[in-house]
Amino acid sequence: MEIVCPIDEKCASEVSCLLRPPSPLQVQEYFDQLISTRNCHGIKVKQISERGKGVYAGMDFQEEELVLKDQMLAGNQHSSNKMDCLVCSFCFRFIGSIELQIGRRLYLQSLGDSANDKCHMGSSSHASEDCYNTDSSDMEDGSYMKNHEDYGNCAPGSSKDNISLPKGFIESLMNGELELPFSDKFPLPSTIPCPGGCGEAYYCSKSCAEADWELFHSLLCTGERSKALSRAALLKFIEHANGTNDIFLLAAKVICSIILRYRKLKAAHLEEQGKTNANSKSSNLSLLLEAWKPISIGYKRRWWDCIALPDDVDSSDEASFRMKIRELAFTSLQLLKAAIFDSECEPLFSLEIYGHIIGMFELNNLDLVVASPVEDYFLYIDDLLHGEKKEAEKITRPILDALGDDYSICCQELYEPFLLS
Repeated sequence: MEIVCPIDEKCASEVSCLLRPPSPLQVQEYFDQLISTRNCHGIKVKQISERGKGVYAGMDFQEEELVLKDQMLAGNQHSSNKMDCLVCSFCFRFIGSIELQIGRRLYLQSLGDSANDKCHMGSSSHASEDCYNTDSSDMEDGSYMKNHEDYGNCAPGSSKDNISLPKGFIESLMNGELELPFSDKFPLPSTIPCPGGCGEAYYCSKSCAEADWELFHSLLCTGERSKALSRAALLKFIEHANGTNDIFLLAAKVICSIILRYRKLKAAHLEEQGKTNANSKSSNLSLLLEAWKPISIGYKRRWWDCIALPDDVDSSDEASFRMKIRELAFTSLQLLKAAIFDSECEPLFSLEIYGHIIGMFELNNLDLVVASPVEDYFLYIDDLLHGEKKEAEKITRPILDALGDDYSICCQELYEPFLLS
């Protein structure tokens, strides 16, 4: 029996308005305004008949000249990759230090390969809740490892031939007591903890922490200062996403961004109208449509309609497969609704909207790889002159052997393009 989402029926007209494609003029005005805010010159976005949108140059550019620096609509580090790389939760640059990156990796690796099988399910989109929570740590006061004693499930994979290093050595890497030779050639930004106190999000700067909080994280934070409706429900949503498909985490980010943008627009509207009743619960569809605008521009279809049929699913089972995908999305949506529901933004919690947001990812998103500075560090050591190399490798060679073939793992994130979505 097909699942029926009550909000789809209750908010049918609002959902229809949200999913109505903007006119060509509205699309052009949106991109013109977007480019103007990026301080870009000489480029323009145009619709190319039936082929979609394209970026056109209106002037000649010099070699290596910056043409466009854009901000992604939303991005999320793959859940399983969080065990391998500690990166800024907003801009995804590596943070901490070479020593912390290596020590953290070695520590999680030392928790054991047997437990790792439960954490890594063979896909970058799958991981257990324990894996997600492994970043819950306080690296500033040295309690990082204490908080990880129960996270054996999350140890990254390692070769059986890898050597083990003393625990004290690994601890000294993580707490900054040991400085590796030439690591000062690869400085990384200090870690800034989440302002909400979740201990799961870390940043490269205060500005990134504030931007993430304002745009997304305040509603997705599991810490004491979270603005989520229910932190317990939020944890269940995260657990489900990590156990099924972490694309749900990206969809949640988009919905949070719309809700937060709506609240900001409404506050400005009330102030402009001279109203002091900031607790007004009356919804304003025009403001919700304005908050939805960046999403309205992106080409989208229902996720369960546009997802490619896996190779191991027979064409005769296609209808059943697509129904299961729809049911999976509905389960995720119900968990998210329990965590962050806002009655003024109720249409956003319809299955039609949720399915179209995820479908937009399916049709437009990109996997982005951020190169590892740890790999660059070991390559630098390998390129040293013989005398310096021999001396440095007295320390670095055992570490490299312990890391094994995984020493060069990059940050892997899923993101939705902003300008060209």
